[in-house]
Order: sequence, then C-alpha cells, then structure tokens
Amino acid sequence: MNTPVTPQIPAHMKNISPLTSDMPHSLVLLFAIASGLSVANVYYAQPLLDALATDFAISLTAVGGVITATQVGCALALLLLVPLGDRVDRRKLMLVQLLALVAALLTVAAATSATALLIGMLAVGLLGTAMTQGLIAYAASAAAPHEQGRIVGTAQAGVFIGLLLARVFAGSISDLAGWRGVYFAAALLMLAVALPLWRKLPTLSTSASTNSYPMLVISMLTLLRQEKVLQVRGILALLMFAAFNIFWSALVLPLSAPPYHFSHTLIGAFGLAGVVGALAAARAGSWADKGHAQRTSAAALVILVLAWWPLSLMEWSLWALVIGIVLLDLGGQALHVTNQSLIFRTRPEAHSRLVGVYMMFYAVGSGLGAIATTATYAHFGWQGVCLLGALTSLLALVFWAVTLAHSAKVIPDSAVKKNTSEA
Repeated sequence: MNTPVTPQIPAHMKNISPLTSDMPHSLVLLFAIASGLSVANVYYAQPLLDALATDFAISLTAVGGVITATQVGCALALLLLVPLGDRVDRRKLMLVQLLALVAALLTVAAATSATALLIGMLAVGLLGTAMTQGLIAYAASAAAPHEQGRIVGTAQAGVFIGLLLARVFAGSISDLAGWRGVYFAAALLMLAVALPLWRKLPTLSTSASTNSYPMLVISMLTLLRQEKVLQVRGILALLMFAAFNIFWSALVLPLSAPPYHFSHTLIGAFGLAGVVGALAAARAGSWADKGHAQRTSAAALVILVLAWWPLSLMEWSLWALVIGIVLLDLGGQALHVTNQSLIFRTRPEAHSRLVGVYMMFYAVGSGLGAIATTATYAHFGWQGVCLLGALTSLLALVFWAVTLAHSAKVIPDSAVKKNTSEA
C-alpha cells in the first residue's frame, strides 16, 4: 500500500464525535431496524409490477420503468444526498430526509397517473437510499473505534434483512389491501421510527463549513484518487455485487419454467434463506475490529466461489439451491461488511462521502451482473449462469490476492502487518 497522501479536505469539514464507550445495544438495534426499513422502501415495487401495470394501463414491457426510476433515484442519492452527512448536522438531516421519504411514499400511494407514479418512485429511491447509507455512515461515526466494525456489521445486517423481507411484506400487504396499501403501510412504519431516531441518535459535533456544496461532491473524486483502500475495496464490491445479481436476476427464469412452474412469491421466498448468511456475516465487522480483515476477506471470497457448486446442482436438488444461497449471502455479506469497516477507517471526517463512492461501485456491479446474466442464460442455460458467477467470484479472489501481494512488496517488512490489516 502506498504511503497515505495528506488529506486535502479542510479541517473545518470534520464531523467527528464518536462515543467513547460501547454503544448501547438499544441504539445499535435502532440503527439496524431503521436501516432495514429505509432500504425496504426501494424494493417494495418489484413484486407489485403486475398490479401497477393493470391500474395505470402500462404494458408489461414498459412497467419496468418503475424499477428504473427507483434505481435512478438511488444513483442520484449516492452522488448528491449521501455526501451531505459530512457537511451538516446528521441528526437533523436524518429527520428531514425521513419526513421527505414519508411524503414520497404517500405520493406513490395516492398517484393517479403514470407520471405521478414515476416521480414518486424516483423520490422513494432517492430518499430511501439516502436514509439507508446515511444511517450506515452515522453508525460508523458514532461508534467507538474499537467497535466500529461490529456496529457497521449489525447495521448492514439490518439492511440486508430489510431488502429480503421487503418483497414478502409487499406481497402480503398487497393481498390484503392492494398495492396502495403497501405504500401507506410503509409510510406509517417510517413515521413510527421517526421519534425513536430523533430521541436516541447521538449529536455529533459539526463545524460550519465554508466549502460550497459542489466542492463537497467533487471531493468524492479526490477521496477515490487518494485512498488505495477505497479503490481496492470498491473493485471487490463491484465484482461481488455483479456475482450477486448474476444469480438473483437469473433465478426466476428456471424456477418459473418447467418442471417447477413456481410463482413469483415462492421464488422470492428462497431469498429468506439468505437471512441465515446475513446474520452470520454480521460477525465479520467484529473480526475486522480485531485486525483480521484480510483473513475474513479471504474466507469470504473462498465461500463466494464455492457457493456456485451447490447452486449449479439446482436442477437435481432444491436443497442444494438453499445451501448455495446461504453460502452466497454469507460470503458476499461478510466481504461487504469487511469492506465498509475498512474504508471507514481511512477518513473519519468523510464517512458519508466514502460510503457514497463505495456504493457507486455496487451500483455498477449490480447493473453489469444483471445485463450479463440474461444473455448468458439465453445461450447457455443455468449451468452457463453458474459458470459466469463462479468466474466472477474467482476474479474477485484473484484480484484480492494480487493487491495483497503488491502491498507486501511496496511496504517495508516492519509495516506490512499493520497496513495489510487495514486494506
């Protein structure tokens, strides 16, 4: 790893006042619950597309634009809203974004035209993502240094579980109260968590910044250029999330076809197996706190590669599919938690911008994985998809090994141990 470059970000932009003792369990749980509820809003629409197409007279081909609008909102949030956490009072920012998210959810629930629906979905993606990633950065900033990885891991487990349960929640509520009921219920859930957040979130010291907002956004490129850890962990995230989407984007294709003919609800239920992996992966942050980040990364990447063997056996055994899902989510989430734990250690004054840049890699990887898997399945079937996923996962493992070896060569022996535990 190269010698760290002196930060170019002015001292008055610092926003650091972590807790000096262990974070209360109730606050850790609140971060996890709020993060899970926030991210769920982004994914409620996926099992509701048929109903939306019917209500708004949108063709099944064009209704995919609803998901596109949400994802555009996600990208805009990472670039334009998430960095604000490094410049303004995080506690007030969270409340403002939460109330705006409630308004966006109600806009979707009350939409009477396709245009209003798309605008509402764009806002839900924008504010849901800003809340989610803002809370992760908030948790990292509020945590004491010795427990930062554990806190981030727990909050990230909340995010992943919220993502998985979103589809189940949306399907269940829509059966009882229609698709509009899903968004009314989501707005109520966000309002329910507003008061606990306002009362329990710690106030982090913030100095008034004279830097303009455009400069704050531009500084994200500076961070990417200067921070080797961010570069390495970002590429690992891109490859890992590409592998994730290779699997999840293709799974519906064989399971909805003969001989299974599974419903979308049942197919989505397979994702619940991933909760086991997500809960286990939360421990990865604690291991990073103890200086075992590289060992955790190696184990996670090996598990990610091995997961594709039972996944490839799906045509012979659905139990193999379940085992593969648990392994895939365990390896992927352990790597994700470790990545975040490490990048948050590089610039304590820039947690929001760091997570914004890092999640941009996630967005690119997810998009590439989704595009690649449909074409692969069309030409080579499920075995081709599994081979593509395994090769992508193997590429991530090789990349990690090469960057680790490079760090060992360019850093004096006395410093290798210290630095490789942080990259």
